[in-house]
Amino acid sequence: MKKYNPANERIKRDYFAFLKEARRQSENSVDAAAMAIARFEADTRLRDFKAFHFEQAIAFKHRLARQESRATGGKLSKATLNATLAHLKRFFQWLALQPGYKSRLNYPDAEYFNLSEKDSRVATARRQRAVPTIEQIKHVLATMPNDSAIDRRNRALIAFALLSGARDSAIASIKLKHVDLSAGNVFQDAREVNTKFSKSFTTTFFPVGEDVRQIVADWVVYLREVMLWGNDDPLFPSTMVSTGPTRQFRRVGLTRTHWSNAGPIRGIFKAAFAEAGLPYFNPHSFRNTLVRLGETLCQTPETFKAWSQNLGHDGVLTTFTSYGSVDPRRQGEIIRSLRCCQPGGDAKTVRLAEVLIEQIRKSGLLESNDCPS
Repeated sequence: MKKYNPANERIKRDYFAFLKEARRQSENSVDAAAMAIARFEADTRLRDFKAFHFEQAIAFKHRLARQESRATGGKLSKATLNATLAHLKRFFQWLALQPGYKSRLNYPDAEYFNLSEKDSRVATARRQRAVPTIEQIKHVLATMPNDSAIDRRNRALIAFALLSGARDSAIASIKLKHVDLSAGNVFQDAREVNTKFSKSFTTTFFPVGEDVRQIVADWVVYLREVMLWGNDDPLFPSTMVSTGPTRQFRRVGLTRTHWSNAGPIRGIFKAAFAEAGLPYFNPHSFRNTLVRLGETLCQTPETFKAWSQNLGHDGVLTTFTSYGSVDPRRQGEIIRSLRCCQPGGDAKTVRLAEVLIEQIRKSGLLESNDCPS
């Protein structure tokens, strides 16, 4: 049995180049598209893409829905189905416009990769995410050891994630020179830091407590004055591993190199929360924690806009829609508190609502004549 189709491989290479260079998608996004296409090829036994017919899309969609997840042992989630089929739909729409395929493929046939409206709603429904509280994170920090250099790094890593709200990929690539303790900020320079969408911005430390800030400050001082490291050394270096007397690998210290990816950071988080007797919260969940803190502290549109920019968001709407869901318990408290409010509401609240409506209108999600006056 052949392992690949040469014609398919050539056109896939062109498509992946299109995604990366023309659509400016990340390696992870291109990999996700490649996995979806590989799944389809395996299902059709490497049949040439020029022979694509809408019946193949229907059959693949039904078989995919019956497949079991390796991770859970159950059926694939609706979200996985939706993402896989969306990649295939985009691929065959692009393919139908390419020389040599244009006369063989019917552009609308790619629509058969769509899920039903019911399944699409299930796949894209927003669900309440588990978010750690500031108190839980501080409990984790209090229970973490602080004896060796590795212990100090791990503790400072979790403190820095809360203090800066940086993504784990950025944390893995930040250098000492990017942190300014006197100014109380970190410059996420996309030329050297792996930021989302390669965006450069400065984050002022969030007001999460002087104890958290001191952990990070002590770590920076330790690297500079005890380890004698310089500006271009990593803020959070990788672990040095060597073989011991029993010929088993063991951790012996820190290297002067960055982690190659964020995997070790997630491992540190998982171990720290387990040791503290708490469920695991990944690094990204700290950003949700900070958004909830901002919803509590920010009283004007200007302050929430500044909070949003501090997280690296271009628009405040991103913060509201992607991170800003209100906890159900807090939702009930807010609604009950409105009983004592006067008609018309607080002026600051009204102004914040007006700014939000304007952001929604600019995004195209709401027509101008649909907005309340």
